[in-house]
Amino acid sequence: MSGLHRTPMKTLLSERLALHGLLAIFLSTTLFHVLVMVGVIPFALVWGSRLQDHSQMLRFEAVSLTITLLMLVVVGVRAGYVKIRIPPRVMTVFFGLMCLLFLVNTAGNLASNNPLEQLLFTPLTLLLALLSLRVALGSVRQSSRGAGREVGVNPDGQAARRG
Repeated sequence: MSGLHRTPMKTLLSERLALHGLLAIFLSTTLFHVLVMVGVIPFALVWGSRLQDHSQMLRFEAVSLTITLLMLVVVGVRAGYVKIRIPPRVMTVFFGLMCLLFLVNTAGNLASNNPLEQLLFTPLTLLLALLSLRVALGSVRQSSRGAGREVGVNPDGQAARRG
């Protein structure tokens, strides 16, 4: 560990905790999107209260649900729960893109016409951006050590090389 640079984010938040936080939020978000789609949660609460009708809501929510499930799988791979081999650099790029997506989403939530969406989802998407950034930072460290090998995380939070 002597050659590794420790950033404040790495000191304050372990990669393992960030991954489990992302998993918990994505599982909850998946349930939320399903509840919106079946009408349990009014669709006026999502998409800045700009959706016009049920058909439009279904299209938008289907895209959201698909993206959420994709991110859930990638986080599951990184956490070692899903056994798919993905190169470390691809994982780093993916988590960096997730961070950017959630920062843009945070700005969109701030611009929402729905005060409840602003209050609830702005801090949530900001948290998702920070958690994604933390995992991306961990991936950079591990990909430089892994020299092209796929990397996972053991239950104790340490990097585990595969391949």
